[in-house]
Amino acid sequence: MKQELKNHLLPLLGIFILTSILWLFQKALWYNYIFLFFGLFWGSFFLDIDHLIYWFYLEPNLEESRLAQITWKKGDFKSLIKLLESTHKNHTNLIFHHYFFQIIITLISFFVFTSSSGIFPKAFLLAINLHLLTDEIKDFLTNPEHLKLWLFAREKKQLPTSALKYYLMTLVIINLLFTTFLISSQ
Repeated sequence: MKQELKNHLLPLLGIFILTSILWLFQKALWYNYIFLFFGLFWGSFFLDIDHLIYWFYLEPNLEESRLAQITWKKGDFKSLIKLLESTHKNHTNLIFHHYFFQIIITLISFFVFTSSSGIFPKAFLLAINLHLLTDEIKDFLTNPEHLKLWLFAREKKQLPTSALKYYLMTLVIINLLFTTFLISSQ
C-alpha cells in the first residue's frame, strides 16, 4: 500500500509544490493553497470508493466482500486497507475504473477547467484524472492484458493492446493540459 500511496501522492505533491511556488510570484490569496491541497488530497482517494462499491453492492456475496463488510462495521479501517491491498487486483469490474467513466470525467474536467475559477474542483478533478492515469500506466508497463481487463470490463469489443499506448499518450497530454490550467488559475 505504501507503493500505491507513492504512485498517487508523489505526482500530486510535485504539482502542489510547483503550483505553490508559481502562485507565490503571482501573490495568490492564502486560501487558494488550502483549496489546492484539499482538492488534490480528496481527489487522489476518491477513486478508491470504487472498491467499497464493489464489495458492498456489486459483489456482496464474495468471501472478501463479507470480510470487508465485517471490518467496516467494526471500524477497523487499517484491516480494511490491508484487505484492499491484497485483493484490489482482482477487482476488474469497477465503475470508476472503466474507460467510459474516464471519457466522461475528462469531458467534465474540460468544462470545469475552461469555465470555472474554483481551485478546489480543478484540483479535485486533476487528482482523479491523474490517479486513473497512474493506475493505467502502471498496469500497462507490467501487464497490458490486466489493464484491458479492468479498463474495458463489460465490453465485448476491446481496444487492441497495441493501441493502448496511444490511448495513454493522449491522456498524458490531456492531463498535462489540465495541470497547466490549474497552475495558471488562482
